[in-house]
Amino acid sequence: MTDRPESTQPGHPATAGSHRQILALALPALVVLAAEPLYLLFDTAVVGRLGALGLAGLAIGGLILGLAASQATFLSYGTTARAARHFGAGDRSAAVAEGVQATWLALGLGVLAVLVLQVAAAPLVSAIAGADSIAQVALGWLRIAILGIPAILISLAGNGWLRGVQDTARPPRYVVAGFGLSAVLCPLLVYGALGMPHWGLAGSAVANCAGQWLAALLFLRALHSERVPMRPDGAVLRAQLTVGRDLILRSLAFQVCFVSAAAVAARFGAAALAAHQIVLQLWTFLALVLDSLAIAAQALVGAALGAGDTGRARAVAVRVTATSAAAAGVLAALLAAGSAVLPRLFTAEAAVLAAVSVPWWYLVVQLPLAGVVFAIDGVLLGAGDAAYMRTATVLSALAGFLPLTWLSLVLGWGLAGIWAGLTAFIVLRLLFVGWRVLRGRWVRAGRP
Repeated sequence: MTDRPESTQPGHPATAGSHRQILALALPALVVLAAEPLYLLFDTAVVGRLGALGLAGLAIGGLILGLAASQATFLSYGTTARAARHFGAGDRSAAVAEGVQATWLALGLGVLAVLVLQVAAAPLVSAIAGADSIAQVALGWLRIAILGIPAILISLAGNGWLRGVQDTARPPRYVVAGFGLSAVLCPLLVYGALGMPHWGLAGSAVANCAGQWLAALLFLRALHSERVPMRPDGAVLRAQLTVGRDLILRSLAFQVCFVSAAAVAARFGAAALAAHQIVLQLWTFLALVLDSLAIAAQALVGAALGAGDTGRARAVAVRVTATSAAAAGVLAALLAAGSAVLPRLFTAEAAVLAAVSVPWWYLVVQLPLAGVVFAIDGVLLGAGDAAYMRTATVLSALAGFLPLTWLSLVLGWGLAGIWAGLTAFIVLRLLFVGWRVLRGRWVRAGRP
């Protein structure tokens, strides 16, 4: 008995693209994408009971871990786009082979990242945290958590090729199993419940690693069950690294912005940083919820272009963008209605709750715009338009997010300045990607 399902595809690539097909891909992707931020929100709530200092330490440590992991998102997004093109052309073996090479990259980059971060952890934490008390707490968490980076990257690669072949069954199972284990272990190890060790914040990092490695092992088993050659292929590796170069630069632009925002928020005190962490984690969660539709666009646009059907690719773009905009509007309304209640799920400290109110309303206002941006991102990624997305993101960061973030420190604007910068970033990206889609230059049929 193999781990490969007999039929998990939501439709033949030649007929995919309807609302039903989009949802058939988006809903399982939503489970995968929502699992990590939901766990992080749960982790934030658990650690939040340790006080503002513990939450601030988690914010800094989690930011650096995210910075390292997010530079390899091309293992997921780039692999989906390339695998989907092969799948649309009717060559499943070539699509899975993209996953094999992505997994080799994941292993190599993951080990390298662990070694580099173990050396650089202390100066990185000190540079971002500002206060020694926050830095000390963050460093202990980070040194444990970075041991899970290879597992994170393996899971990214696994998600990438499985989405490319439109397998909707296995990724949710694997990811939920991993984060389910983390969620069980986290409160037990943080508080020392049921006879478990009482490790405080370090228990959160151990729980994180355990879940990540369980998910990675499941993805490796899925790849092995495909029975394709497992040796490295230099030509495919080079092609993936070319796509990776543009996506890494795009991710770096994001991370420079978020690191700057955390560094500036830390200068306003532990309560401000804790409030920023709460709303940023919520922003991340909602962004990934909306990204489930973008992932459907990636797979379906890539398959359509691989099959040479440019009309279907355009139809998918319109449908996904409209659906994402509507979903984002609903989420924004729910956040507005729950503004007096939802923040209390994460902390009971009056100072943190007072600080949360400012970024909260920025999030409500920007979310509908973000829904459109994220959907178009998926369309362009599916079309292999990574170079344009890189340039658009870098320019938006330099012209919007970063100037307002650092001005907020100089002029004392506090969290309002930081979140105004994030909102400007979203608006500028909307202008860039919207113009690209309207002009139609992203539509290029054929294999990768």
